[in-house]
Amino acid sequence: MWLLGRLAPDHKTIADFRKDNGLALRKVCARFIELCREMGLLATASVAIDGSKFKALNNRDKNFTRAKVQRRRAQLEESVARYLSQLDTADRQEPSEALATKVTRLTEKLTKLKEEMGKLAAYEKQMLASPDQQISLTDPDSRSMATSGRGSGVVGYNVQVAVDTEHHLIVTHEVTNSGSDRAQLANMARQAKAVLKTETLEAVADRGYFNSPEILACHEAGITVTLPKPMTSGAKADGRFGKQDFAYLPEEDAYRCPAGKRLLYRYTNEEDGKMLRRYWTTACQACSLKPQCTPGLERRITRWEHEHLLEAVQQRLDANPEAMRQRRETVEHPFGTMKARMGATHFLTKTLPKVAAEMALSVLAYNLTRVMNIVGIKPLIAAIVA
Repeated sequence: MWLLGRLAPDHKTIADFRKDNGLALRKVCARFIELCREMGLLATASVAIDGSKFKALNNRDKNFTRAKVQRRRAQLEESVARYLSQLDTADRQEPSEALATKVTRLTEKLTKLKEEMGKLAAYEKQMLASPDQQISLTDPDSRSMATSGRGSGVVGYNVQVAVDTEHHLIVTHEVTNSGSDRAQLANMARQAKAVLKTETLEAVADRGYFNSPEILACHEAGITVTLPKPMTSGAKADGRFGKQDFAYLPEEDAYRCPAGKRLLYRYTNEEDGKMLRRYWTTACQACSLKPQCTPGLERRITRWEHEHLLEAVQQRLDANPEAMRQRRETVEHPFGTMKARMGATHFLTKTLPKVAAEMALSVLAYNLTRVMNIVGIKPLIAAIVA
């Protein structure tokens, strides 16, 4: 109200302003973060990174993937078979007015089902032609994404944020339509480092961001990351020794197994763009711990050429076990606040550029109210005027 001089614009005016000034809104959001830095509110070079799924203006029934098309086709075929069976039963009954009405109704339903089958075939053709084999009819940029609940999902966008650990201000954000966080760590950390204008940066994230090349990229950019490694070991799941039970001996370039034997370096090969070193020993056959170690002839260990970076990440996490609690307390507060303000539907605009502008407006509103709570309204107005 202060900015508008007590004017009360119509909701359509506000909607058009948001739609027509997307780039300007994003710039204002970025400029406000610069103002926060100038006010000394971003003095700590430490951020928490996280992503959250926001609903798009696209119903689940208007989103199609390969699995959804198969399920929908099976449902339609089952309905067609049921109605045809009912028609066969009607043919064997004595003619009557009620029977004729029922046959007409079943015929109409079958016609509608055939139309649905035709539409589904057209959607499947579009879906298969799409790069990620997925289409959304209302908002073409939105995508079906899994959420934390088992078997649940949402058609929407994945919003990434880097939040200052001291004052919980959103330093930078980005809207993506990728459902996974694994390729987002280095990008968000570099953006936060650039905004904060610092030589080094500490970033903490959850296990969904654990990705070896991303951690390497952060290291090369002067960013120290702390995050847990997901437990993906099949051996550990089966109750056998995991890789973490084998100690690496850097002076020997070998691993020591739980039985005290050395797994020696054998050869190096490239896999998925990573140089991997292979280690094993020939002493497994006579080892009493073999049933707890491997079902094969010998236990083999793979070591990435930059494995020391991953080991350093784990050491930092072990030295600071409260890091994950700090991350949760830091980054989930902004998401909860913004979703509560946005309501059940979250985004009201369509396509990625417009959704990004809408998100920038929400982030600006969050940061604005957050700074008001930290320093007060009058000091903030004075800083803006200055």
